[in-house]
Amino acid sequence: MQALALAFMAAVAIGGLAWVFIYPLLSGEKKAESRRASIARSEPAARSVEKNQRSRREQVEGSLKELDARRQKEKSVPLSMRIERAGLSWTTQKFWIVSGVFGVVGFVVAFTVGGGLLGAITMAFAAGLGLPRWMLGFLKKRREKAFLKALPDAVDVIVRGIKAGLPLFESIKVVAADAPEPLKSEFLSIIETQTIGMPLGDACMRLYERMPLPEANFFGIVIAIQQKSGGNLSEALGNLSKVLRDRKKMAEKIQAMSMEAKASAGIIGSLPPIVMLLVWISTPDYIALLWTHPIGQFMLVCCVGWMTIGVLVMKKMINFDF
Repeated sequence: MQALALAFMAAVAIGGLAWVFIYPLLSGEKKAESRRASIARSEPAARSVEKNQRSRREQVEGSLKELDARRQKEKSVPLSMRIERAGLSWTTQKFWIVSGVFGVVGFVVAFTVGGGLLGAITMAFAAGLGLPRWMLGFLKKRREKAFLKALPDAVDVIVRGIKAGLPLFESIKVVAADAPEPLKSEFLSIIETQTIGMPLGDACMRLYERMPLPEANFFGIVIAIQQKSGGNLSEALGNLSKVLRDRKKMAEKIQAMSMEAKASAGIIGSLPPIVMLLVWISTPDYIALLWTHPIGQFMLVCCVGWMTIGVLVMKKMINFDF
């Protein structure tokens, strides 16, 4: 009986030792424990990656907030900035002098042809205040169109320079040396701003102030975020180049689809002055009452106002922004 008890106790002891030391190796618990430990060790790295992604997202959100603030400021652009965006080297004083000359010429011409005092004042107001600002807007749009045409190629040049081992600043210098106007002058402004001590990211962000286009702002945001948080700049600029080309294709597609409506609006808007000119050529005495009689002058001013409102409404209907 005593021997049986000793044998039982020995068997229990051996089984306990086997359970403690051998069973984990056979059942895979040791591997599972090591796997859990490795995952626990890699958790801080995952947290660091998530933290970096969160910081980059916060930077993008901050840049977008700055963009919204700039768009709100765009409602009151000073005259000097409008002249600069049009590509002119005029001062504000010179602009007002030219506007005054246009106004005087318009008044003299309208009064000489018999338009009366009211018609001459209206013509002077339109020529002195409306015509110079229309010229600024026309030159600004033409300059922006030339800038958008050359920007994707310039970004591609920067991407190739970075892949070849050139620093970003040297790649921008290459673009400033070989690019057409107005891209050349804008990139020269970035180089001059960075030379006087401003960081390159902030200098690129200021491009939007001189060229208020979403594409210019995209370029500034990409450079500014890369300067702050790092990353693959060539890949980011390559994606930006693709986005710029896609936006260009979209703009051309919208222009082609809206060309019929623009032609119709142009015909409708030009019919009244054309008919007025033809009637004046054929029977001048019949239509001369519009600018010789006071009631005719009042009717003519009202018609010009209504035509202006109609043209602006049609322009708003057929111009698509994206």
